[in-house]
Amino acid sequence: MESIYHIPVLLRESVDGLDIQPDGVYVDVTFGGGGHSKEILSRLGAKGHLYSFDQDADAEKNIVNDDRFTFVRSNFRYIENWMQYYGVEHIDGLLADLGVSSHHFDDETRGFSFRFDAPLDMRMNNRAGKTAAEVLNDYTEEQLADVFYLYGELKDARRIARAIVKARQQERIETTGQLLQVLGIHVDSPNSQWKKDMAKIYQALRIEVNHEMDALREMLKGATCLLREGGRLSVITYHSLEDRIVKNVMKSGNAEGRVEQDFFGRFHSPFKSVNKVTVPSEQEQTENPRSRSAKLRIAERI
Repeated sequence: MESIYHIPVLLRESVDGLDIQPDGVYVDVTFGGGGHSKEILSRLGAKGHLYSFDQDADAEKNIVNDDRFTFVRSNFRYIENWMQYYGVEHIDGLLADLGVSSHHFDDETRGFSFRFDAPLDMRMNNRAGKTAAEVLNDYTEEQLADVFYLYGELKDARRIARAIVKARQQERIETTGQLLQVLGIHVDSPNSQWKKDMAKIYQALRIEVNHEMDALREMLKGATCLLREGGRLSVITYHSLEDRIVKNVMKSGNAEGRVEQDFFGRFHSPFKSVNKVTVPSEQEQTENPRSRSAKLRIAERI
């Protein structure tokens, strides 16, 4: 199932970074196909335990049958609440493989890829929340422009928003094919720039639909509180927006990168960096194209 559902990125490096203690308590906040979780479990002893989060119903098909494993059917932003629910005060490590799983990109019914003419959904949890189509049809031109500029880093965000608002006055935009038509994009065009632009537009919509940046901030704040001294934070990022937040938290303890000073002017951070940024090997990038933009950051709670 794992090879079909999702190929884990930087598997060995990210789990090595946790410095697994056999009797420790660990959290995988992005269960997906269970690749990272299974590797963590293989290194735990009889008294160790792993809690794995995923809000996607499809991921539940990959649940591991192990007494040392607990699946948490939830968005990882609620990690503090759930750990309190399970009576866990401190954890020894947390792993996060951010971004979209291979399964989501390959499932044309979910609307995560513009390779398919599919409904514009893009919800990680397809049981709740606004779809990408609702964002495109209900947001004001200014709101859409902000989404494309902030989350897609598109310089022509206003032009894109204006074209969408104009088109939806005639007909609601519900599918990838309609969106491509609105933007004047022809999929058989030899110009590869349209793929880069669409990737940014899809990224922006996906982040907005799933409130990814807010969820990431909350999860990292919770992880900072939960990690015991010497506990490890191992996070794989795929684009500059999420990487900036992770880098800031590991450097300063907050998503804004605001470094606090004590009375004597000494800088204080709850973390110390364990590694230089790790990227996948050339072989992994060839075998798993999704890994090409991946960066692994590891920090230790002090």
